[in-house]
Amino acid sequence: QVQLVESGGGLVQAGGSLTLSCAAAGRTFTIRPMAWFRQPPGKEREFVASISPGGYNTYYADSVKGRFTISRDDAKNTMYLQMNSLKPEDTAVYSCAAGAMSNTPRDYGYWGQGTQVTVSS
Repeated sequence: QVQLVESGGGLVQAGGSLTLSCAAAGRTFTIRPMAWFRQPPGKEREFVASISPGGYNTYYADSVKGRFTISRDDAKNTMYLQMNSLKPEDTAVYSCAAGAMSNTPRDYGYWGQGTQVTVSS
């Protein structure tokens, strides 16, 4: 069974950068991470970015476009999120998801446990 594991979260000052990773591990590697979501404090989970197999197509929420870059390494079955020019409103638990290619959380069947990103002023 495939499991997704996020890493790279932490505490940064506004304007700083972080890179998140999402690795798919287990006995099989047939499920590929496709999207990043985040859940700010007191808010519902929201779409951040997605990427198709091979990286041919990428999609970004308007709130992060121009600041975040999603990428993947299919050989490692790992997905990344480079976050630049971070703002306090980016503070959230960031989760990766697999099993779909959409901006709707309930479309995805596989999730990591999430990694906390905190951006201070």
